Amino acid sequence: MALVSINELPENILLELFMHVPARQLLLHCRPVCSLWRDLIDLVTLWKRKCLREGFVTEDWDQPVADWKIFYFLCSLRRNLLRNPCAEEDMGSWRIDSNGGDHWKVESLPGEHGTDFPDPQVKKYFVTSYGMCLKSQLVDLKAEGYWEELLDTFRPEIVVKDWFAARADCGCSYHIRVQLASADYIVLASFEPPPVTVHQWNDATWTEVSHTFSDYPPGVRHILFQHGGKDTQFWAGWYGPRVTNSSIIISPKTSRSLAPSGALPETLQGQGEAS
Repeated sequence: MALVSINELPENILLELFMHVPARQLLLHCRPVCSLWRDLIDLVTLWKRKCLREGFVTEDWDQPVADWKIFYFLCSLRRNLLRNPCAEEDMGSWRIDSNGGDHWKVESLPGEHGTDFPDPQVKKYFVTSYGMCLKSQLVDLKAEGYWEELLDTFRPEIVVKDWFAARADCGCSYHIRVQLASADYIVLASFEPPPVTVHQWNDATWTEVSHTFSDYPPGVRHILFQHGGKDTQFWAGWYGPRVTNSSIIISPKTSRSLAPSGALPETLQGQGEAS
């Protein structure tokens, strides 16, 4: 019986086979095999079907996507880049930049003179004292799987969120600073609003702070996230702002016209698996 070349299979069968190959392997090892495989792997149909298979979109998805291949990889990598955002590991993963007063502390929700968090899955928060308390994390984007061309050419949106609340019986001052930095830590873009002052005898409700970085300069390799504050009464103990559920999430843009992604196999070399 004569052997049949895989390339003699119908194109829809080849596409179905490619559906089950990890995305990085498709680009690094399958795409360079021949012009037929290259053309099939570059088809919008393949990457849209992979997005559907992974649950990144639904059948009734109606938002425009400029590049389904890039969209797939960004969805594969999408997660909170901050570790221990809800104090489940005490102060683990956080760098203490300022530890004034009686220092940082972790407490359980709702806490004294506090209120429940909007998401019942969040059980704890970090709380500050009467001296300035600041903590931070530095995110290395290349270590998290984001390669240089993706960051510099496609520049996906970087969405930063934080939540803070005061005790009802004490005023406080809340601070946040987020910086996008280069490989050698030069600041390329920043979000640092004026401190928020909450007066004594407030309703202790949780407030969300959100900022989206888009169209930032090329060269971003790190994200510095810092937050904290102090109370305004100078009371011993932990009466300053409470913070929890912080996040940094990199999300795909769905309406921007992006450059062709034919160079992806080379730029993916050495990067982590994105299946």
